[in-house]
Amino acid sequence: MTLKRLTLATALAPLLALTAPMTASADDFNVTIVAGHPPVFRWVRMMPEAFIPTVTAELTKLGHTVTFSEQYGGALAKVGDELEAVEAGLAEIGACSSLFDPAKLAVQNVTYYTPFVSSDVRLVGNVVNDLHANLPAMTEAYAENGVVYIGAPITIDDYLVMSNFPINSLADLQGRKIAAPGAAINWLSGTGAVGVAGNLTTYYNEIKTGVYNGVIVFASAALPGKLYEVAPHITRFGLGAQYSGSLCANKDWWDGLPAEVRTAFLAGSAAAQDWYTTDLENAVTGALAKMAEAGATVTEAPDDMRQAWADGMDNAAKKWATELDAQGKPASEILKTYMDAMRAAGAKPLRNWDQE
Repeated sequence: MTLKRLTLATALAPLLALTAPMTASADDFNVTIVAGHPPVFRWVRMMPEAFIPTVTAELTKLGHTVTFSEQYGGALAKVGDELEAVEAGLAEIGACSSLFDPAKLAVQNVTYYTPFVSSDVRLVGNVVNDLHANLPAMTEAYAENGVVYIGAPITIDDYLVMSNFPINSLADLQGRKIAAPGAAINWLSGTGAVGVAGNLTTYYNEIKTGVYNGVIVFASAALPGKLYEVAPHITRFGLGAQYSGSLCANKDWWDGLPAEVRTAFLAGSAAAQDWYTTDLENAVTGALAKMAEAGATVTEAPDDMRQAWADGMDNAAKKWATELDAQGKPASEILKTYMDAMRAAGAKPLRNWDQE
């Protein structure tokens, strides 16, 4: 190369460097993921079964690596404390439970104030996901607590009653202590039963020791929890499928991620939702059959008993919405939007909670 050409090349070098395509650097991401429940439950299993493998694969395509620290079963946070652990930065991602954190995720609990609407878990999950996408008040509830909604709605299959006594009429519930999770205690209004707060981690021992006589629960968790051993009378009332939480991420951490990395985590959430819902749908019928094989008695409540239960309930949804409206949270709008979407999709509620 002549001196003239060498001088020209040297002069152009900085300009060429500025105009050359940028190559993303490879990074290793360390992520702690938390759930209060143990991995025997499906909404925890969706993390190692679908979320983590998908995120890992997507980041690998980008030249990145990721290391997950999985903290389940109360190792880092108890049931209902996951959001606080993520908010504080103890974990980057968690199964944030609206059901057990109603003060912070109040508007997310709309389904638990509207029983007897639909047993379709996929429909409930899709509608709630759409609410988060289209109603700012839904995602604002997360932002107010330093976290971000990243999807994978945790839907719960049709709630039923499991008891240590047979239920042949609603009168059989009179004076009985029945445990229920979160806002589901409201479902017992008008039945004569005494509602007791509880969750899946305590149900078995507390029925066994006589703390209460039964629980409002769902088949897919009752089977692995072996509740049929202490509450062998299963009565299907069609209380409905519900939404109980989602994956959330620490907001500061999330905002600091490159866009392509956030996209990889969102792909993991979508994969987790599909895996969870499909696996749940396949499991429900089998769970009831296996409990029956183990000695449980499964009874389908007649339509008139179901309607009598629904008609006798307080309209907790209207009270819930009115109280939150007064706090500046548009719960009445969320209630109406949810019920309208469910009816439009073919659901036939036993009561139109938003129209009373």
